[in-house]
Amino acid sequence: MTATREKILIVESDDAARQMLAELLREAGYDVLTAGPGSEQLDAALAAGVDLLLLDADLSDLDCCDLLTRLKGSAATQDIRVILLASNGATACARGLDLGANDVVSRTGEAVDLLARVRTQLRERRTVLDLREKVRIAEEGQQIAHTAFQALAVTEKMTRDAFSLQRAGKIGLAVTAVVALVMVATYFLFFRRASQETARAYAAIAQLQRGITQQEGLLERSRQAREQIERSAAASLEDQRRQLQQQSADIEARMASASKEELTTLRRQLDTTSTRLRRLESEGKVAQGLIRTYAPSVCLLHVVVAFRDRSSGRRLHYVGLNPQGQPVQDSEGNPIFDLEGRGPEVRANFFGTGFLVARDGRILTNRHVAEPWWKDDELKSVEKMGLEAVIAEISAYFPDSTRAFRVEIQKLSPETDLAVVQGSLEGSPRAILLLDGRADAAVTGQPVVLLGYPTGLDAILARAGEDTVRSIVTATGGNARQIMAELARRSLIRPLSTQGHIGDVLGDKIVYDAQTTSGGSGGPLFNSQGKVIGVNYAIVRGFGGSNFAIPIRYADALLK
Repeated sequence: MTATREKILIVESDDAARQMLAELLREAGYDVLTAGPGSEQLDAALAAGVDLLLLDADLSDLDCCDLLTRLKGSAATQDIRVILLASNGATACARGLDLGANDVVSRTGEAVDLLARVRTQLRERRTVLDLREKVRIAEEGQQIAHTAFQALAVTEKMTRDAFSLQRAGKIGLAVTAVVALVMVATYFLFFRRASQETARAYAAIAQLQRGITQQEGLLERSRQAREQIERSAAASLEDQRRQLQQQSADIEARMASASKEELTTLRRQLDTTSTRLRRLESEGKVAQGLIRTYAPSVCLLHVVVAFRDRSSGRRLHYVGLNPQGQPVQDSEGNPIFDLEGRGPEVRANFFGTGFLVARDGRILTNRHVAEPWWKDDELKSVEKMGLEAVIAEISAYFPDSTRAFRVEIQKLSPETDLAVVQGSLEGSPRAILLLDGRADAAVTGQPVVLLGYPTGLDAILARAGEDTVRSIVTATGGNARQIMAELARRSLIRPLSTQGHIGDVLGDKIVYDAQTTSGGSGGPLFNSQGKVIGVNYAIVRGFGGSNFAIPIRYADALLK
């Protein structure tokens, strides 16, 4: 669906008032034409087509009434909505309303009232035109069905007239019937599909709104994330180390009373266990060093997406707020929004990971983090409504920093899931991560460390503790931006680290088993030398042994 900017014609005798009204309406996103009474510009503007007329009600009775009579008496202009601009005690108002004006606005009123009246009249005009279009479509559908039935009747007559040619008649009847059925089916299928696509797009936006603005839902997700972290702790490297130490102690105890034949086998088992333990301790020390050095340079990216009309550029807004300050909802609990809404702008929140790669504030991440609609079917479905997703703002939150850093997209890779965002990080000195794009930097079996923010906001709240989470969520009303500001103020934003090994190295991806999930996208993958060899970008749900990173050499073109 495409939309055009709505046109408003101002007919005003006072030049200063005409100019002020024009500026006000242009700032509100409308195309504005102006004309004086009786001028040639007036006829030209009406011929070009306008949607709404702001008419000076203080014109002479002849000018005002003549113009209204012309508008309402012509089929080409009868759909134009008319608002009279009246001074107190204007005698032309009543006569103007009698002749078909739709509303009267006092010149001494507030600008916001005028804009509200304009939006109301334009909304009603669109409703009328939409209903008229639906009636037209229904009539066309009826005509199609009527034509199909006529075709069937003609075919039946042809069949009777050509009774001697039974086979030819049957073929003609079958072909005509099939054509008629296809025409009718196409008609109904088209409109059913259009309705389904529109409903799907609205549902996609509504689903994005449910998550973070619902306080109880946010608290519940943080509890689930906390339970998941606790379960994952059972498989931590520290527990593995304790298990190997226990195995070594058990083997040594059995060696004290073992026979010579058993002793050889137990010594072999002890050597294997000791080797694994030494390797694990060595990898743990490397990981600790990496975390201390580079964790402060790994940030949480908060990406806020808005929705705007492709033609007019107007943003999608909630229709209003209820007494509790929440968006007005429909019977199914979905927030209601449109381009004419008076409530806050409709926004969706996304989280990902990025890491510092240059002194000038450049941060490397995934493209699907910087542009959440990239290869996202649900977000792309809004295009069928004539809308497009746009970046409202991107904020970077670094560990131990009590404020957010505003960043903007600098480069997007056209080939891989990589992007560079950049902002001013003055007053926040941090280590620049070292990159290693050599072919032998990633080797199968090599230990790796992954830093990031899996599950985004949920995991951060989970580690903060339930009492802290409840106080933050209650104080902020579930507003994502305020929650992030409070977490930063309390120095609660820190990346998670997981360790694992490389399972395979392919041309365009590194496969590894360090655990992560959504929100960890864009996180750096380190090798044992402390250099970044890949950027985490995808996981295989249900199988922790297959997480994927883009080899860091693919970022060379973006960072040059």
